[in-house]
Amino acid sequence: MMIKKRFCLVGAALAIFTLGFGAQQANAQSGQPRLVGTYGDWQAYVFFENSNKVCYMASQPQKKQGNYTKRGEPFALITHRPADNTRDVFSYVTGYSYKKDSQAEAVIDGSSFTLYTQDETAWGPDADTDRALVKAIREGSKMVVKGTSSRGTLTTDTLSLRGSGAAYDRISSECK
Repeated sequence: MMIKKRFCLVGAALAIFTLGFGAQQANAQSGQPRLVGTYGDWQAYVFFENSNKVCYMASQPQKKQGNYTKRGEPFALITHRPADNTRDVFSYVTGYSYKKDSQAEAVIDGSSFTLYTQDETAWGPDADTDRALVKAIREGSKMVVKGTSSRGTLTTDTLSLRGSGAAYDRISSECK
């Protein structure tokens, strides 16, 4: 059930990034994410899913490395779902399908986190890892995410964490 909800959020976020944030002014009540703030390199969003408020923050990498020919837009997300009593759920959408049964890695200012993968998304394996990841993101300056595509291509994405603390504070105030 949690994976299904994570995929719904990933789909909503993909729509925003694919449209170049063109859906920013969409009505959150209709299920479309609404931008509630930009903080440095991170954006905070709110939307409703089955009448339940969902808040998330998102950012895209400033640098993408890898010998790939076709790749969608990657981005990182942190999500709160108060109705499900979940907070601080980290996910990384990579823009390609991960190699089956592979793991990805997020390194934040020297702290390394192993992520499990499915299709185009990587997640922390449990709530404790998510909380530690989110704490590191809020307090850090740079995150590097490494993964391997289904074609065997190694990718390395570098994201700025500038503004992540303020974006987190905003989604936390929106979804108490």
